[in-house]
Amino acid sequence: MMKLSRRQIVHLAASTAVLPAASSLASSVAWADTYPAHPVRIIVGFAAGSTTDILSRLMGAWLSQKLGQQFIIENRPGAGGNIGAETVVKAAPDGYTLLMVPPAVAANAALYPKLSFDFIRDTTPVAGVVRVPNVLEVNPSVPVKTVPEFIAYAKSHPLSFASAGIGTASHLAGQLFNKMTGLNLQHVPYRGDGPAMADLIAGQVQVGFATMTASIGHIRAGKLRPLGVTTVQTSDALPGIPSVSQFVPGYEASSWFGIAAPKGTPAPIVDKLNQAVNAGLADATIKARIADMGGMLLAGSPADFGNLIAAETAKWGKVIRDAGIKAE
Repeated sequence: MMKLSRRQIVHLAASTAVLPAASSLASSVAWADTYPAHPVRIIVGFAAGSTTDILSRLMGAWLSQKLGQQFIIENRPGAGGNIGAETVVKAAPDGYTLLMVPPAVAANAALYPKLSFDFIRDTTPVAGVVRVPNVLEVNPSVPVKTVPEFIAYAKSHPLSFASAGIGTASHLAGQLFNKMTGLNLQHVPYRGDGPAMADLIAGQVQVGFATMTASIGHIRAGKLRPLGVTTVQTSDALPGIPSVSQFVPGYEASSWFGIAAPKGTPAPIVDKLNQAVNAGLADATIKARIADMGGMLLAGSPADFGNLIAAETAKWGKVIRDAGIKAE
């Protein structure tokens, strides 16, 4: 019987250990080649008709066409999007349960300190989809037309701003504006964009920081006066309207959306989905739909989207803690 040296035994053991890993990699690549083999769920943590839902249906239709299986939108509203997020965190990491990620995930870690999951730790970023500006807007009865005029007027007149609820993008945009300008606009939370916009139009509140999606129709109808967009970049949907950051240096607040999967989803599947999403963002029809909503494309790699989530979580967590904001 041939005797093996200690070095040969160690080398053989190391080589043998590599075999399962290599086999697993080959298996996941082969799995990705046939993915998706059956319908895929996109979980939406908000009700039908919300911006998150609208974008999910737009991208779901594209992915169904591109990948040859139905991408089904499943609404799981509640707890500021946490119910939907938890559904995905607990799902099998096989690419068949995805989440349309709303900006709320960046605030929820600070708003809900007892969550059963850590979004960054427990999910895998797949692809960014779109960034949507918020709009600093006023009821037409407020006698200002520019951001500097508004700041000067607000220093000597008590004004209130409407939001879609505590911790929402419209609330945090207003809170950051207060902090950076030294103003004290009084926050009035509502349950959703609809009621907030109704009272803003009626003049019950004077100021809003609503998303472009919620605002654009009312602005075009002359019911609200836009003063500035909250992204550093101006929006083609509101030509001639400047960025708030031109007058409040460093100010930026926006709603952004993308797709994530459970932690551990095989990289070849993540890459396949990422490529399909980016192809959709290059499609003329989808680009036109997003532009009409005032959105800006967020094409990029899974790492790009992961970096955005991490940066926004740190930014808004600090705003929430500094202001002592608590979830309802």
